[in-house]
Amino acid sequence: MTDLRLDPPIPDVLELDIGTVANGGWCVARHEGRVVFVRHTLPGERVRARVTEVTKNFLRADAVEILRASPDRVVPPCPFAGPGRCGGCDWQHASLPAQRRLKAAVVEEQLSRLAGIDRTVVVEEVPDPHHDEDELTARGPGLGWRTRVQFAVRDDGVVGLRRHRSHQVEPVDECLIAHPGVEMIGIERKRWPGAASVEGIVSAGTGDRLVALRERASRSRGGGRRAAKVPRLDVPVRLLRGRGTPGGPQPYVREEAAGRLWQVTGSGFWQVHPGAAQALADAVLAALEPRPGEIALDLYCGVGLFAGVLAERVGRDGLVVGVESDAQAVRDARFNLRDLRNVSIEQGRVEDVIAELEFGREHRPAEAGRSGRGGPAGRGGAGRRGGARERENGLRADLVLLDPPRTGAGRQVVEHVAGLAGRKVAYVSCDAATLARDLAYFGEFGWTLQSLRAFDAFPMTHHVELVATLIPG
Repeated sequence: MTDLRLDPPIPDVLELDIGTVANGGWCVARHEGRVVFVRHTLPGERVRARVTEVTKNFLRADAVEILRASPDRVVPPCPFAGPGRCGGCDWQHASLPAQRRLKAAVVEEQLSRLAGIDRTVVVEEVPDPHHDEDELTARGPGLGWRTRVQFAVRDDGVVGLRRHRSHQVEPVDECLIAHPGVEMIGIERKRWPGAASVEGIVSAGTGDRLVALRERASRSRGGGRRAAKVPRLDVPVRLLRGRGTPGGPQPYVREEAAGRLWQVTGSGFWQVHPGAAQALADAVLAALEPRPGEIALDLYCGVGLFAGVLAERVGRDGLVVGVESDAQAVRDARFNLRDLRNVSIEQGRVEDVIAELEFGREHRPAEAGRSGRGGPAGRGGAGRRGGARERENGLRADLVLLDPPRTGAGRQVVEHVAGLAGRKVAYVSCDAATLARDLAYFGEFGWTLQSLRAFDAFPMTHHVELVATLIPG
């Protein structure tokens, strides 16, 4: 606990009445006028909470005893959940309906406080298309969904998960939110000396499995890197740093969504809930309502999921330009969309590429296939010269989709998108705060929030997936 030598000093344990939910898996209480952010509790409860951090403006604490329980409280199913234990799950002590209400309240508060937008939010359940009801019931509500789990590794090779706001590793023998295919790999039951992290990856649709291993940065006495020791497994292992490790020829998994197979290499980004990719693809199509012949931009396109579904809707007379900075994701996207001749994938930082992007004036579908390697495409192409000039001449993208990382797009990208987009913008986000901030920026540049959908793609945690639709005016 941080000691700021406050006068009077803060007791180690406080008795608190819990108020509203806050972003990040906390609830808000007060002690002598000072705000206290408390984990492992629910609104309306009275608890005894151990103080874990003291700052000038607020305290952090963990509820260690429940004096008056909320009717939404349940017994956490995981033995590693709780104060001082694994930090991966925030809401195991709340029923699933209550979790969704809490997430909705957080989104509403962030929209109101950061963007001045008052909106009622309903967090929708994400169905798992790959398991029947009996299997889901046996698994338990909200469990067994995470298809990508990154385990931390202690110095002695024991794996576990990080404690909340800590680098300490909580050893676990099973992660209950991990997909059964991840647990079948047996990562927790092995030692991984020399490894910094071990990620278990499974495709719920195809059954492909993969282990992505990152080596520790330690050096041997001879000055070279001390190679991580890989235990015997029945799945491919891909070493993400240092020399490659034998373990099978397949460095990727194949995912199923939107009627296609998607190659995702190593630790490349893909939605971790088995139903999330399909749910979000459907939501994006419903939000943007793409029309034949339109131009669409897919920013932060990853391995091409949204670019693919948009390309099929705009048809051969349309054009989709995807932009992605990660080189491996670009290679995967070009491979995944190699049959769609109306798609161009550009590699680079989004803020750099869209500042230069231009669209040709004439549509030449026969040339669009060359776009898969970053060249001209569609309506004469999506080149990277003088995009501002083209916008002055009235040439724009009809639709723009953003799916940025948790840090959001930011003012610079929003300003470019606001000037480039014509009919609609869809913004996919996994962070309510950065989405609300960016929606405020869009408002400054003349765009209005038309609709917002929220999806419970991360049960037991405070995270929620959001799809916002914006229109000009």
